Amino acid sequence: MNKVRLEILGLSYSESSTGAYVLILGDVNSRRRLPIVIGNAEAQSIAVGIERQQNSRPLTHDLLLKFANTFHIKILEVVINRFRDGVFYAMLVCQQGDDIVMVDARPSDAIALAVRLGCEIYAYDIVMDEAGIIMDDMEESESQPDSESNINKVEGRPNLDLLTVGELEDLLQEAIDNEDYAKAALLRDEINGRS
Repeated sequence: MNKVRLEILGLSYSESSTGAYVLILGDVNSRRRLPIVIGNAEAQSIAVGIERQQNSRPLTHDLLLKFANTFHIKILEVVINRFRDGVFYAMLVCQQGDDIVMVDARPSDAIALAVRLGCEIYAYDIVMDEAGIIMDDMEESESQPDSESNINKVEGRPNLDLLTVGELEDLLQEAIDNEDYAKAALLRDEINGRS
């Protein structure tokens, strides 16, 4: 399978999921974005890793790296390898001696390790095709007030059920244009769930 190299573009609080954050990954060779909803602890660990902050006591991801180094295990890369039922999956590609081993991981944990190591982050093309969002330079499209009020007034998924796939796709494009990745991820998952 072909892999796409990703970079971290941002980390923001998710207004659609309480206590969650949205990690925005971007394809280094295109305008495709991959928004992933992650937990508070993982968001904090990724931020600490990006900022290269030193803690008085090691965080879980620091401890795991110390463990790997102690036993001469090198993490070569992180690959987001699946997207199923709205959930992302990843693997760590590790090397110990001459052996290459794949270790299943949550993307947030794998990325928290990658930022500490400076190793590459990838996603398979199939994941980007299924869950990625393409940013374009088009001007904002006209909004549809009825559809917009349906998604903003009611929390959770029930209101989305009132919208057609076409209306959802219009809202998705508008969310992308406004760089509201949390909303875009919610809409993408609803559209994929209907397929």
